[in-house]
Amino acid sequence: MTAEHSLRPLPTGTDTEIAIVGGGLSGTLAATLLGRSGYRVTLIDRHPVFPREFRVEKIAGDQIDKLRRIGLLDSLSAAAAAFDEIVNVRKGRVLDRTRARHYGIFYDDLVAAMRAELPETVRFVAGRVSAVEAGSERQRVSIIGQPDVTARLLVLATGMGDILRRDVGIERRFVHQRQSLTFGFNVRPAGASAFKHTALTYYGERVSDGIDYLNFFPAGGVTRANLFVFREHTDPWVKALRDRPREMLIETLPGLLDTFGNFEVIDRVSSWLTDITVAENCKRDGVVLIGDAYQTSCPAAGTGVSRLLTDVERLCMVHVPQWMASPGMAAAKIATFYDDPMKQAMDERGLELANFRRSLTIDTDLRWRARRQVHFSRRRILHEIDKFSPSFAARLRGLKRPQVEAVT
Repeated sequence: MTAEHSLRPLPTGTDTEIAIVGGGLSGTLAATLLGRSGYRVTLIDRHPVFPREFRVEKIAGDQIDKLRRIGLLDSLSAAAAAFDEIVNVRKGRVLDRTRARHYGIFYDDLVAAMRAELPETVRFVAGRVSAVEAGSERQRVSIIGQPDVTARLLVLATGMGDILRRDVGIERRFVHQRQSLTFGFNVRPAGASAFKHTALTYYGERVSDGIDYLNFFPAGGVTRANLFVFREHTDPWVKALRDRPREMLIETLPGLLDTFGNFEVIDRVSSWLTDITVAENCKRDGVVLIGDAYQTSCPAAGTGVSRLLTDVERLCMVHVPQWMASPGMAAAKIATFYDDPMKQAMDERGLELANFRRSLTIDTDLRWRARRQVHFSRRRILHEIDKFSPSFAARLRGLKRPQVEAVT
């Protein structure tokens, strides 16, 4: 932290340098990084303690690297369940095994772990924001029953909520309405002391079922299940899954019990319907959007946290220091964040992966039928080669493999 910076007088008419609305993962991470850099930050969220909410539940891959780079991986690892192998299965046969560090954690536990890292330069305000105003010099946040907060910069980390974005003239464009459905529930072994694998991914067996994959993994002292489906939310199958999850999964994925073991569902099924949206008219004075407030992600693609972390890292470590070094907060400054090549590349990758997972799962034209066959056959063949020559298999995996097909 730069103590000299934190002692600088605030501009006239402001009581904080940066106001962040939304104390979920993106807002909390942004507040932590900016506070550690010595900025006076006010983080505003209606929940003093973030409630149980069905959102991100698994951290892996580049997300771990990004958390390590911003100095928050230790906080995650202390609160999460770590595991190092996922067995990937389709039609009752092992496709391959993913060997890499993963962390399973409920979203509210993840937010709590990150909030515990908020430095003293961050003031947390628990309250419901009723309105925001943005301008080239000063931003205002109105909180029900509390004094307004004024700042040089306003960061909206409000997820998919529309109301506050509309206050400052920002709209959202639907890229794909009702992109996917995600279900979450807890399970325990039935008739055995443990499951056959600590973590397992079971891919859909038939295109007509609309199932991308079902994940089992440890989190919060239980075995957690996440199911990713491309079906309409009004489909009778969806209601049946909520009412009779075990029976519907066994019926739809007949090879599941043999590869994972018998199970019981021990609580209610949570669900999430995802629209893919992108903010429009967002290059405006004084206000910047990060995470889902700017662009939403398909949960099956697994890019939501990667995009969020890219937004936070680029905003807090590159753009905010440049913006705060000179007076004013005009739209031309804000535009540099949205035009950032690294941010744009990650946003585009998120959209590409959303389209890829959907088409790989449910498209029935000849091109996608062939691609689906090649995709899964290639993985199974490489898995067999890996048994005899891991180095050769690794080289083959790196040859002409589209980035969008790297998600497991």
